Amino acid sequence: MKVPQLARATTAISLVVGPALMIVSYLSMPDFGGGHAERLTAIAAAPGTATLSALCFILFQLLLPVGVLGVVRLVRRRVPLLATTALVLVCLGAFGHAVYGGVNVIMLAMAQDLPALETHAEVLAVAEQGVGLPFMAAGLLGSVLGFVLLGVTVWRGGLGPRWLGPALIVWVLLEFLGSSLSEWAGYASGLVFAVVFAALAIAVWRSSIGHWQTAAEGELVTTEPVPA
Repeated sequence: MKVPQLARATTAISLVVGPALMIVSYLSMPDFGGGHAERLTAIAAAPGTATLSALCFILFQLLLPVGVLGVVRLVRRRVPLLATTALVLVCLGAFGHAVYGGVNVIMLAMAQDLPALETHAEVLAVAEQGVGLPFMAAGLLGSVLGFVLLGVTVWRGGLGPRWLGPALIVWVLLEFLGSSLSEWAGYASGLVFAVVFAALAIAVWRSSIGHWQTAAEGELVTTEPVPA
């Protein structure tokens, strides 16, 4: 497999596997209602599913920039500023969430030491209010603004069906606003997320291989003699 085909396939796979991991993470996540003590208790009650949720969440943050980078590559010529800004913000959000994913891993270890529950809860609270605050803000703001701009980028760039860009913005509203108001909005968010990213993956897979070639590779193809 040549580099352009590999880049296209990697992007499409990331756009499918990443959201699948995120949905698994959401469905296996313990009840994180209440404070840090309640969260640690919930993790201790279901350590297996809590571990699965944390690992899937972190892996999603690694795959997300790969998929978005490929999407941006397809539309950057039509909307270069929008595409670049969306990519930077989404990557910023993924970075902030990846840092928080590290906190979740620490919480898995803390949940194994319930006699020191109150101490662990205080440590987590101090961390969130101090050094962890900028990363949490980056994760939230980067994701919200990044995905909104990505939706506009996809729509303006003409990638995939016309509903794809607006649907991505609808997902942002469901995920970051609706899910805090209703549990059903959270499930709807997961469904919309899966559909949107599946459509993006299909659009990427069907894209011309010329979009994945460098300028030098394109010139090489056009200058090669046609076989007799």
